[in-house]
Amino acid sequence: MKGLFSWAVRADNCGVVAPEERLPWPQTIAMGIQHVFAMFGSTLLAPLLMGFDTNVAVLMSGIGTLIFFIVTRGKVPSYLGSSFAFIGVVAAATAYAGSGPNPNIPLALGGIVLCGLVYIAVGLAVQVVGFRWIERLMPPVVTGTVVAAIGLNLAAIPVKNMAASNFDAWMQLVTFVCVAMIAVFARGLLQRMLLLAGLVLATLIYFVLSNGAGLGKPIDFAQVASAPWFGLPHFQAPTFSLNAAMLIVPVVVILIAENLGHLKAIASIAKRDMDASIGRAFIGDGIATVVSGGVGGTGVTTYAENIGVMAATKVYSTALFIVAALVAILLGFSPKFGAMVQVIPVPVMGGVSIVVFGLIAIAGAKIWVENKVDFGDSRNLFIAAIPIVLGTGDFTLHFGGFALNGLGTATFGAILLNLLLGARHVPQPGASAH
Repeated sequence: MKGLFSWAVRADNCGVVAPEERLPWPQTIAMGIQHVFAMFGSTLLAPLLMGFDTNVAVLMSGIGTLIFFIVTRGKVPSYLGSSFAFIGVVAAATAYAGSGPNPNIPLALGGIVLCGLVYIAVGLAVQVVGFRWIERLMPPVVTGTVVAAIGLNLAAIPVKNMAASNFDAWMQLVTFVCVAMIAVFARGLLQRMLLLAGLVLATLIYFVLSNGAGLGKPIDFAQVASAPWFGLPHFQAPTFSLNAAMLIVPVVVILIAENLGHLKAIASIAKRDMDASIGRAFIGDGIATVVSGGVGGTGVTTYAENIGVMAATKVYSTALFIVAALVAILLGFSPKFGAMVQVIPVPVMGGVSIVVFGLIAIAGAKIWVENKVDFGDSRNLFIAAIPIVLGTGDFTLHFGGFALNGLGTATFGAILLNLLLGARHVPQPGASAH
């Protein structure tokens, strides 16, 4: 295990930092905290939408990330957070009304555990059979489309749901301008920390304009003052039900497609061959989902938000995710620290989300460009064009109680169109051609 937790130290603040490298610990810790902020909004929002305990969700995201790191032998820089793919099926399986605690969480937990077990089985199959069939199913035109669709599908969250007033919309603009200015004009560590620095700067501006000038909803620190420093989350045990399992287990298909798309995105931006880690990534995510569901947490998945941070900072060190995981675990046991993060104004989080989701979408286009995908070929054109609209418009198909949302229809739409239209095989990003 000694080699697993050791990285070559990069003393400079310039250039790409590889997965097996790290910056000095003070910078690594600071950038790891930035990854916590990147995942925190979604990791809190998903359990809230399903009626789960948010502290358990945050705690298990940290533990799940450590599990993923160990199973993938520290080769895949990725963070595991609450998966949005479970929201619809959990609501259906538990008859959840949409607000407050969910009294039927144990039913959902049983389905999540079984879903994770199926996920592990798929990963083991990939380890035995290999991953070349995945390359044939998902050439660069498909993987680029899936990654771009992920970013575009998420775009509606900050644009439509995180600006309740005109002032909030302007604060979103201020936030992403702050991040962009830091990205372009700052140097050294400040530039590396562009998302966290932009978030802090925008929050200070919001505080002055709202608490000081009264232009927006003031930041209320009362919940921070009243929250205890330490407290155990509300753990729960799963209850197994065939009906709930039939609804929730099929989500594994979306998790596999999402994880694969994220791996391809990481391989593209980090200039690394991640194909050999596909099976282990599936197994690691599956084990993390089983462990999370076993104690009251949500199903977990690799996070596109953190890929966006890596794309912006060019730091792919897996040491960052050890730091982020440990911080998340501390958050899970600290209601006060969690309350401090939650007082960040929603429009400020929305502005940061706009930046991150945009970077994800561009990462998909980058896969096309780097693999010279020919859009003069009508097959490639349609394989990309149709799923992009399905994902962006959140085109949803219902199969009884199971709903395949925009990310699912975009992913499987791209794969099926590739098979149907007979697209020629092209080497994958990060494959042996590199």
